[in-house]
Amino acid sequence: MNRAKFRFSRWLLAGLLGLGSLWATSGALAAPAHGIALHGQLKYGPEFPHFAYVNPNAPKGGEARFAAIGSFDTFNPFNIKGQSTVGIGQLFETLLMSSADEPFSEYGLIAESVEVPEDRGSVTFTLRPQAKFHDGSSVTADDVLFSFETLKNKGSPSFRFYYVNVAKAEKIGERQVKFTFALGENRELPLIIGQMPILSKKYWQDRDFAATTLEIPVGAGPYRIEKLEPGRFIVYQRDENYWGKDLPVNRGLYNIDRLRYDYYRDVNVALEAFKAGAYDLRVENSSKLWATGYDFPALSQGWVKKITFPRELPAGMQGFTFNLRRPLFQDPRVRQALAYAFDFEWSNRNLFYGQYTRTRSYFDNSELAARGLPSPDELALLEPLRKELPPEVFTTAYEPPTANDDAQLRANFQKALQLLQEAGWVFKDRKLINAKTGEPFRFELLIDEPTWERIGLPFARNLERLGIEMTVRSVDSAQYENRMRTFDFDMTVNVWGQSLSPGNEQREFWSSAAADQPGSRNLAGLKNPAVDVLVEQLVAAPDRATLVTRVRALDRVLQWNYLVIPHWHIAYDRFAFWDKFGYPAMTPLQGVQLNAWWIDPAKNAALSPHGAGLEKAR
Repeated sequence: MNRAKFRFSRWLLAGLLGLGSLWATSGALAAPAHGIALHGQLKYGPEFPHFAYVNPNAPKGGEARFAAIGSFDTFNPFNIKGQSTVGIGQLFETLLMSSADEPFSEYGLIAESVEVPEDRGSVTFTLRPQAKFHDGSSVTADDVLFSFETLKNKGSPSFRFYYVNVAKAEKIGERQVKFTFALGENRELPLIIGQMPILSKKYWQDRDFAATTLEIPVGAGPYRIEKLEPGRFIVYQRDENYWGKDLPVNRGLYNIDRLRYDYYRDVNVALEAFKAGAYDLRVENSSKLWATGYDFPALSQGWVKKITFPRELPAGMQGFTFNLRRPLFQDPRVRQALAYAFDFEWSNRNLFYGQYTRTRSYFDNSELAARGLPSPDELALLEPLRKELPPEVFTTAYEPPTANDDAQLRANFQKALQLLQEAGWVFKDRKLINAKTGEPFRFELLIDEPTWERIGLPFARNLERLGIEMTVRSVDSAQYENRMRTFDFDMTVNVWGQSLSPGNEQREFWSSAAADQPGSRNLAGLKNPAVDVLVEQLVAAPDRATLVTRVRALDRVLQWNYLVIPHWHIAYDRFAFWDKFGYPAMTPLQGVQLNAWWIDPAKNAALSPHGAGLEKAR
């Protein structure tokens, strides 16, 4: 789902995805460069014409329609108020743009150059003179400083965690801004600042940035809002006068003239609309729907394509997430016990059509995942923290419970009951009771999509065999989002997306400070001083090899804290679409880039008479 870094995903699909000269000098400040890499060298030189994963000659034009689930009530995606509309990031632009075929490298966008000293203690951006907002005003250093202060002080908690090590931001010229960092190693911070969305000071300075708004904002991005009906649909129109359309980082991108997002009440209704031709493309997240939901004439006739694309990013962690703020889940033995009641193997056979692999790491599907016992380099990080860590971190490779048959499942139940009894729970009259208070073991699984009921209810039946009552409650998306922001839940389903270069975002995921910050992504409420130390060491990693070691050390500590009951993952993305699109032959390291797709005129013309309901829906 979400990438770990704050990269503006301009194509959010309804809850669907030459540096040698810079570092060779030994002076305090390197020469201006066209880009920056977290570790190692940039793939693309100063005069690169375009990214390798785009078609620079892709035709422009046409319309693409997508589905969104739920509703929206704001065009401000930067605070924690309301529900932001899908695709709104397309209105805004950042200082630098990440490339999709490198672990973490960025190239000039609003900034024509970036200067970083050898110790990465600061970063200076020089802005392009042609960069303009939609109202025709130029993007200036004042806008950059305004954006920084506004996002840090009034934006969502993620900005405060990302920018906490920025000691000073100053204007050193009409088109130059310098950010100076607090003492300490943080190689990622110049790139994090490069991802900052640039707001128009002229537009926002007299408006309440912390509020919801359906007033169309002024941005500097490749699309504008053309029309909308609140909560029902929104249409974006490609800006023919977009100032950055000829930049190397943008060639071959933003090829489609109009992007329409229609809102549906749930995924099943949305699928039927897709089959009727009401919209064009789905990123399928349901194994059941992928296996059984696409048996309709347009697919068999070839007018709809059903394709998987490989994914090389870390799978991240999805799972039933405990809220450690609840007294019920503060004993790790209780959390460990409940994991024995989740029968992934049964679910994979009966619910998922055998499509998934069990997740065991917060960085699965990558070299970052901790495997086996700690290496000597990991032990050097973990030993000073031993008193704060579960002993298993040092002695045992974590594996979630398995149950390949009924005998194993019964053994798992016995292990669960043993752990629960050790934690002070007793089995009485077919109910699990707290031995001290007499209170029954009862909690709620909070979800926002009915799809999760088919997975949560079998889990609830297994827990019932342990005397535990788990209710499964589905609420609308607005209520769910508000409850997540205030940590008002017992257990939920959460996803921590991860990138190939984890860094500052880990503070918001796991730090003690984030646990008490409403709206943060530390949903589990983890407060562990050892984890705080490991996160800061990860952020300060000086090179790729050290980063991998530090991520693995953090990973195994998270595993043994039992924050989640791990779910599953796949190493590919599932796409279904009406056959009107062209797309590059190359799938880059970061996965499919939908903003590099285009409408193929010949395919679109051939499709029109055959797509059932397609043209009527237009």
